[in-house]
Amino acid sequence: MDNLSDALKKLKITAIDISEDSLEGCLDCLLQALAQNNMETSEKLQGSGILQLFASLLTPHSPCTAKVANIIAEVAKNEFMRLPCVDAGLIPPLVQLLNCKDQEVLLQTGRALGNICYDSHSLQAQLINMGVIPTLVKLLGIHCQNSALTEMCLVAFGNLAELESSKEQFAYTNVAEELVKLFKKQMEHDKKEMIFEVLAPLAENDAIKLQLVDAGLVECLLEIVQQTVDSEREEDMAELKTASDLMVLLLLGDESMQKLFEGGKGSVFQRVLSWIPSNNHQLQLAGALAIANFARNDGNCIHMVDNGIVQKLMDLLDRHVEDGNVTVQHAALSALRNLAIPVVNKAKMLSAGVAEAVLKFLKSEMPPVQFKLLGTLRMLIDAQVEAAEQLGKNVKLVQRLVEWCEAKDHAGVMGESNRLLSALIRHSKSKDVIKTIVENGGVKHLVTMATSEHVIMQNEALVALALIAALELVTAEKDLENAKLVPILHRLLADDRSAPEIKYNSMVLICALVGSEPLHKEVRSLAVLEVVSRLRSHENKTVAQQASLTEQRLAVNS
Repeated sequence: MDNLSDALKKLKITAIDISEDSLEGCLDCLLQALAQNNMETSEKLQGSGILQLFASLLTPHSPCTAKVANIIAEVAKNEFMRLPCVDAGLIPPLVQLLNCKDQEVLLQTGRALGNICYDSHSLQAQLINMGVIPTLVKLLGIHCQNSALTEMCLVAFGNLAELESSKEQFAYTNVAEELVKLFKKQMEHDKKEMIFEVLAPLAENDAIKLQLVDAGLVECLLEIVQQTVDSEREEDMAELKTASDLMVLLLLGDESMQKLFEGGKGSVFQRVLSWIPSNNHQLQLAGALAIANFARNDGNCIHMVDNGIVQKLMDLLDRHVEDGNVTVQHAALSALRNLAIPVVNKAKMLSAGVAEAVLKFLKSEMPPVQFKLLGTLRMLIDAQVEAAEQLGKNVKLVQRLVEWCEAKDHAGVMGESNRLLSALIRHSKSKDVIKTIVENGGVKHLVTMATSEHVIMQNEALVALALIAALELVTAEKDLENAKLVPILHRLLADDRSAPEIKYNSMVLICALVGSEPLHKEVRSLAVLEVVSRLRSHENKTVAQQASLTEQRLAVNS
């Protein structure tokens, strides 16, 4: 360590005027000491105050620049040295060195910047603002034959791509083209994995998704799937998962998805279809998720349903009913739910037996599956009277819905259960459906739903309750009373924040409730008439009109 002390002294005193040979000797001594005991040497270096001198030594033409950058990279492996490196003003000269042509200098500079900014979003953001992204992308293109430099660029991309602000900058470079070019050359699993780790965060950006598709990434991914699908080697299975996951991610962008769909005739779309009947769970999952992503506009959905996708998805679900793969169940149900959105698809899917296929999963205890099952049924019965009646009279379904309406730990499942209960009544307008729901304890949940923070859910609940009151008031009377419906309606009408449609539907419901003696008594005792009278001057004409009609109805019955 005496040599180290001498070297530090010499550097501190004469760093500016020191001869190149002497300077190189000092730097070699420092590197040797760092290799033997990095932390202790770093502490001495910090105490000596020579970090500040390094900024002046980081010049593009000095033969010692690579060694200085290497020393900085080594000391910055220690967390306690990162801030001193920043305070010593080392970042700006290091960033400047990224424009130099010497490959060793570039490599050590990249390492130094990477270690100083490691795990610091604020420093990484500073690098982005200093324009390192276009520079690094250019370097990757120029030095793609240098594996160490390529790796340095990939590590930098991986770190910077975590920041949202970086993605916009990446989108203005040809990073997609360079990464795909590099990916095509790779034979080793580790190298491919490294590129995958950069591609995944970058592909979250829609513009980059499209660039990756244009650069031919999809063809690379499909080739990997083909090569690894039958392999049982762990690294091949990992590669298959990464490739198929990335494929699904590319389909999340509207433009990239539509480009790959190609009117349902695209080779990529056809290949993805072939994944669904596969025996590989990962491919089944990716296939179903891809279909769910393709099914994001009506035109695609109609084309896919007309071309037999529904049967493929039902066959897939059938393979996963007993102790099935939950992620595959969830993905296949997601696809069916999206496909059921266009009006013209509903009847076709119902006659294909989708409702029956979905009901097989009623016993599932997995909230994600329950959530998608409920959403699929709700989409299917929209304006489908017969289907809504058939499902609404299914006691097992209604009992399960009532049970899930109490799933307080899973807000999504609870909300969807309420919405489906309401939808069964609204779309069937059937006395039998209402009786089934009343007899199985569903009324109180619809009343609670009327107090939801979401206007759409409040509205759906009020319309369903109005139908109950109009068609089966006697049957539901006790439940409506116990659920405190009238006080809730009074509150909704008196609250200035209630949306006009909520006030309107609350008054329609009140008009129906006066046919019940105990409920009418509540309406009178809570002075609902006074609140309704005030609404005659409401700025919304429909609300004001309904207030006049409700006032007349209440006056006649008082």
